[in-house]
Amino acid sequence: MGLVGVQENGDGNGDVLSEISLGTKPKYTRMDSDLDEAEEEDLPSSNKHDSKKYIMACAVFASLNSVLLGYDVGVMSGAIIFIQQDLKITEVQQEVLVGILSIISLLGSLAGGKTSDVIGRKWTIGLAAVIFQTGGAIMALAPSFKVLMIGRLLAGVGIGFGVMIAPVYIAEISPAIARGSLTSFPEICINLGILLGYISNYEFSELPPHINWRLMLGVGLLPSLVIALALFIIPESPRWLVVQNRIEEARLVLRKISESEKEAEEKLKEIQVAAGLANAEKYEAKAVWKEILCPSPPVRRMLITGCGIQCFQQITGIDTTVYYSPIIFKNAGITETTQLLAATVTVGFTKTLFILIAIFLIDKVGRKPLLYASTIGMTVCLFSLSLSLAFLDHAKVGIVLAILSVCGNVASFSVGLGPICWVLSSEIFPLRLRAQASALGAVGSRVSSGIISMSFLSVSRAITVAGTFFVFGIISCSAVAFVHYCVPETKGKTLEEIEVLFHDKDDESQGNEVEMGDVERLMQKS
Repeated sequence: MGLVGVQENGDGNGDVLSEISLGTKPKYTRMDSDLDEAEEEDLPSSNKHDSKKYIMACAVFASLNSVLLGYDVGVMSGAIIFIQQDLKITEVQQEVLVGILSIISLLGSLAGGKTSDVIGRKWTIGLAAVIFQTGGAIMALAPSFKVLMIGRLLAGVGIGFGVMIAPVYIAEISPAIARGSLTSFPEICINLGILLGYISNYEFSELPPHINWRLMLGVGLLPSLVIALALFIIPESPRWLVVQNRIEEARLVLRKISESEKEAEEKLKEIQVAAGLANAEKYEAKAVWKEILCPSPPVRRMLITGCGIQCFQQITGIDTTVYYSPIIFKNAGITETTQLLAATVTVGFTKTLFILIAIFLIDKVGRKPLLYASTIGMTVCLFSLSLSLAFLDHAKVGIVLAILSVCGNVASFSVGLGPICWVLSSEIFPLRLRAQASALGAVGSRVSSGIISMSFLSVSRAITVAGTFFVFGIISCSAVAFVHYCVPETKGKTLEEIEVLFHDKDDESQGNEVEMGDVERLMQKS
């Protein structure tokens, strides 16, 4: 996406499509237009401005499901305190209630790839919202733990759909020069949702226990109204439309998100080649899963990178830091419930602030440098938190160090591993495999999150909270090595070009799997 636009904007990767001649004129001429010369002079600038705003709006609307996920994560950290008081649930039930959402979301993630290929990316976003909101309403009105779990299960399926489809949709409508920033929008919305959940906990904490947690959960239903309106604004993914052979519809969408009609046509040709329409070939679902389950060396490298980064995002303990932050601060020495919830709000603000910083850096600094900074920073903060809980608990300096360590951990996560995980998993796979492979990566993320969240209290009782975070620190060390050896730099490259990064020079036997457009580019560059 954004192939011609990248060159016109002066991006450093302007030689990406060296075979496409842009000509020497900065303007283009519409052969079928009756516009006079003055109108033609103004049109490209206007289109450029409008297309950027339109793409931005689409990315924001597509990311709204992530607000629901973030809100659920944030609000449950406080609501669980009052649910325990109201419904008298056990510690094991608390673990199950918190962690089951991530586990069950794998059903949504697995179904999301196929569903988005059948009904489209746009309507899969809507389906995710409907399922999640149904579950949310049941939870808010639940009279017992069993009914609460039914709502939780439905909400988990909706989250599985949402976390899988939003990055894919945004990556498929975004220009290469801004794809990293735009694809990070879901992570911004997750952090915003977490912050709103923390604030909701604090605001409703003074109400009676049988009311406050219901209001905390019920407020999360409000974004569904905005999502319903968004479905009438955002377009379908042009890449999905091309795969469905709905070429004219794809052309109309591309004209809205491109800076000129010429650029739209160039993008359309590129997508058609990538989709295999040039030789009328289509991948059936069985063929796609066969290629994923029995991968060639390039596809295997993609899967290792995409699924690996998703798992490392969760097994470094970020969800336990968010879900159980009141327990962490209680172990550090804070005893008042209101103070505990106020401390979590500080964590939420930190997490949200640094995800915004990441958005400005991701397409300038690149993916890999931010991942290095993120994983190294998380490692230091996790070890620091472990030491503060082990040797300085209930001391004032220990409380301060624990809060700073938790804030530093979420800040490091938000500046790199948090957003870039979703960026990479949505951009490294070729079009024919993108939906299902992204869904597989989301499954790895949700399963890892669920296992960590459901076992945290039990493991902490066995080896202490300090010991648990020491283990997370060791895992974070291995994440640094994974980034070094398995993650390529994709900054500024088109979706079709990124596939080439995973082909070794020795993989000549797999050459037939390189997209036709990429073969032509490689031949010209050599």
